[in-house]
Amino acid sequence: MTPSRPPRAAAAATRGESAPDARQLRTILIAVSVALMAVIASVSGLNVAQTHLAVDFGASQSTVLWIINIYTLVLAALLLPLGAIGDRLGRKPMLIAGLTLFGVASVAGALAPNAEVMIAARMGAGVGAAMIMPVTLAVITSTFPEEQRGKAIGVWTGVGGGGGVVGLFLGAFLVDAADWRWLFALPVVLAVVAMAMTLKSVPNSFERPRHSFDTLGALVSTVAVVGLIFVLQEGPERGWTAPVTLISLAVGLGATVIFVVWELRRRDASLLDVRLFRERGLAGGSITLLVTFGVQAGITVVLLPFFQAVLGWSALLSSVAMLPMAVALIVAAGVAPRLATRIGVRRTLAGGIALTGVGLALMALFVSVDGGYPSLLPGLLAQGFGSGLAMTPSTEAITGSLPREKQGVASALNDVTREFGTALGVALLGALLSAGYRSSIGGRLQGIPQGTADTARDGIANALEAAPGAGPRAQDLVHAAQQSFVDGWRQAMWVGTAVLAALFVYTALRGPKEPAPGAADDAEVTENVAA
Repeated sequence: MTPSRPPRAAAAATRGESAPDARQLRTILIAVSVALMAVIASVSGLNVAQTHLAVDFGASQSTVLWIINIYTLVLAALLLPLGAIGDRLGRKPMLIAGLTLFGVASVAGALAPNAEVMIAARMGAGVGAAMIMPVTLAVITSTFPEEQRGKAIGVWTGVGGGGGVVGLFLGAFLVDAADWRWLFALPVVLAVVAMAMTLKSVPNSFERPRHSFDTLGALVSTVAVVGLIFVLQEGPERGWTAPVTLISLAVGLGATVIFVVWELRRRDASLLDVRLFRERGLAGGSITLLVTFGVQAGITVVLLPFFQAVLGWSALLSSVAMLPMAVALIVAAGVAPRLATRIGVRRTLAGGIALTGVGLALMALFVSVDGGYPSLLPGLLAQGFGSGLAMTPSTEAITGSLPREKQGVASALNDVTREFGTALGVALLGALLSAGYRSSIGGRLQGIPQGTADTARDGIANALEAAPGAGPRAQDLVHAAQQSFVDGWRQAMWVGTAVLAALFVYTALRGPKEPAPGAADDAEVTENVAA
């Protein structure tokens, strides 16, 4: 049995160091939250500028998608290795280096003269983001005392969950008010602010390595993540049975198997002890994050065409309409730690999952072309609040399952799970929506010219563009496409509801156990060095 060790504050005192006071802790939390916001805002920002990128660079749709997706691909692939390196070299130096690279790459993206330079800049920003993201959470878990850690993780979770929608809104505003290149101003400003606050207030912490770095595990994990994320990103565009999709799937799955076998053999010297997934905390937290972030991202993707193609709104107004969901998520993420303390982690998780499912069911039941935004709003609020309740205890369950000297790895695992969930949710809900649309519109195209009807089957945006070719039936085609989109929406929402129902049962039966009092202090204390 692991011998009890002194709490972090006591350990710091034995080395002659003072534990951070309340003011410094607040500054630390703001610094890492601003850094995280910079990373998250860059994920969604360019989505509103796809047309502008294609025109300015003379780029194909495939190239534009690479400009957008390469950032997330590189970020997800490098999270685990760079999180582990940050544990060893020091989390503050890693955060400073990541912010520097991220800021420089973002400036390069704003000034990019062509698509090739833009893709390279986005790759550089992805590397910087992979250095930043796991460190932000690891700083919280290695710095905050146990009684305040849950609240701090709640704030971090709220920023991570709602930041994408806020970034989308600000991106749409900048594109409408100025130029798409100003999209990079926000992450650059956030990176500069986070850098200044980090240099002044964030303490350093690191692991004293007892074993050599797991280089092979890091390389294999990178290959596994690249292969699987590539499939989820490119499958809808290239086709799920395309050779490149199947090859990537085989490589990703094969590398995952190799990684698990290798890590089981490495034991204490492993990059990630995969045996810990037998524990309820790590397994339950990871599954919940995977599903809730998948639902969140998938709903965001299907909301935009609903607002723009069905309701006829601009990109800016569409992003404003999603802000209530983001606000509900952020509020719930802050409430979740107190609720978990009062009623227990498992009940909080189950309640959040149930409320998220209720939100999807409300959207499936009441969304309609004529009902407009009011038919969606109750479901959006329930889904956002439920996701916020589920995300915070899930994150705390993951970080609490690994020892403090592995908090960079724990944080990276949390982030990888989020990225997988995001990619999976976008691919799954997007595919369900498309399939439901095509199935529904087929019976509504009688009397529409064949060429126009074939174009309309490809999607609602195609149908609206082709509608003038339907002559006197143009308005009928528009209405058919809008109604078919709503039918596809309902299909996607019901499937999401079923997945959440299954997750609710799993959590109720096998959710994280309630931590024993003082259990967090039994883990090995990370070496904290005053900045």
